[in-house]
Amino acid sequence: MNKNTKVNAAILIIGNEILSGRTQDTNTSTLGTWLNSIGVKVEEVRIIPDIEKAIIDTLNLLRTNYDYVFTTGGIGPTHDDITAESVSKAFGLKYEIHKEAYKILEAYYKSGEFNEGRQKMVWMPKNANLILNPTSGAPGFNVENVFCLPGVPSILKSMLGGLKNDIVGGESILSHTINLRTVESEIASSLTKVQNKNKDVEIGSYPFFQAGKLGVSIVIRSEDQNKINICNSQILDFVKNKKIKIVEKN
Repeated sequence: MNKNTKVNAAILIIGNEILSGRTQDTNTSTLGTWLNSIGVKVEEVRIIPDIEKAIIDTLNLLRTNYDYVFTTGGIGPTHDDITAESVSKAFGLKYEIHKEAYKILEAYYKSGEFNEGRQKMVWMPKNANLILNPTSGAPGFNVENVFCLPGVPSILKSMLGGLKNDIVGGESILSHTINLRTVESEIASSLTKVQNKNKDVEIGSYPFFQAGKLGVSIVIRSEDQNKINICNSQILDFVKNKKIKIVEKN
């Protein structure tokens, strides 16, 4: 892939605790922000339970439709951590002890602490590439275009730096935000006109509530700063004509 190629990705969040609402998903935001910064556009996010068939079927669909798939969750030491075995089955690979991962965790834990539960974390698809974990030792892994990361947000975040050389992105996706003291209905038709004139630029509007007052954030996104500048100018023109106040958003 070269820098002019548009590169996309899907994120697959695996875990009953996310679906039940017991745990809040922050990994989508972390991964999406990081991938955008290296020129990979996240086009789909799915959240599925810890059920083998759901993982296999969803993974096989996503990995054929996207350049990259990132899974989070289900690679820990407990009985419901079934992501690694499910990925093995999705690719038709043997599920076995990864010798390098075994050495890493054997060295990481004190004598006697590398018990059967923790040893479960070194079972992976045959010949998987390791994603090193600087926080808690247990590595993630990747097979072809699928990258499997832990569900714990702080650990996932710490592992992204080690992935940068493995992900080939396109042009970095740039963004610019204008915060307005208005409501969406007041700017909808004007914003639509700007979008229609700039079809290859992504323009989104997002309501916010701050200091007891409503507002709207307009976010302009493109790989081309010049195109962002043109849209920004066109938006500011109608904002001025409508006498809408621009505000700083905390």
